[in-house]
Amino acid sequence: MAEMTEELPEVTTTPKTPLDAPTGTPTVIVDDLHIVYRVYAKATDHEKGNAVNALMRLLRRQGRPQMTEVHAVKGVSFVAYHGDAIGIVGRNGSGKSTLMRAIAGLLPPHQGAVYTDGQPSLLGVNAALMRDLTGERNIILGCLAMGMSPAEVRKKYDEIVDFSGIDEFVKLPMSTYSSGMGARLRFAISSAKTHDVLLIDEALATGDREFRKKSQERIKQIRESAGTVFLVSHDHKVIEETCNRVIWLHKGKIKMDGDPAEVMAAYHKG
Repeated sequence: MAEMTEELPEVTTTPKTPLDAPTGTPTVIVDDLHIVYRVYAKATDHEKGNAVNALMRLLRRQGRPQMTEVHAVKGVSFVAYHGDAIGIVGRNGSGKSTLMRAIAGLLPPHQGAVYTDGQPSLLGVNAALMRDLTGERNIILGCLAMGMSPAEVRKKYDEIVDFSGIDEFVKLPMSTYSSGMGARLRFAISSAKTHDVLLIDEALATGDREFRKKSQERIKQIRESAGTVFLVSHDHKVIEETCNRVIWLHKGKIKMDGDPAEVMAAYHKG
């Protein structure tokens, strides 16, 4: 049988993704994710401060506040890849922080699933550091908690202090720090180690211009080391300058997912 020697014609295609879009294996897969949690319903004005109403609630066995369900994330699906820096934007109550906590494994899905390659690390303004301990002790304990060895902590210590900009305050308890100083220290500690998936919730919003520039460079380094970064920030300039992709959440659903400039332009139009 004769061999076929005819060559296939060369086909050229126009890429549909940004030039800096990452390629490779997925790090996070969010599949039809629904997050529902329960909160106490607030009493209406006519139910508060009235002894008769309080007595009636007791008689009706309604001494405890009523619970109500909040459907915070509704059928969200997307895939993040090695090297992605994804900004999450949306109005207050759109589900941004809830989504981040779900990816970090802190909130169980009501429906759907989250799959991650590696251990996600969530950094937020309210990240738990010990207020009664000095910055120095928090740096050591925080790094050890991330799995760094004592030798690695000693090697990174001066860099963390310098990056955070807290200087001589490192010897003082964190209870003496401003909110901005605390946030900068948290970011410096969390980013001292290379993460597979780092989730940052508003931690960059409290820094000055110099700190934001250093933070953006650190996020770039994490991306280049094949990590993935999720960033929630109300500073949309930071989102556009730092991320290669933006997801716009609206009432718990993805309204748009794509190029930062395009998504942010649509977001600002409303």
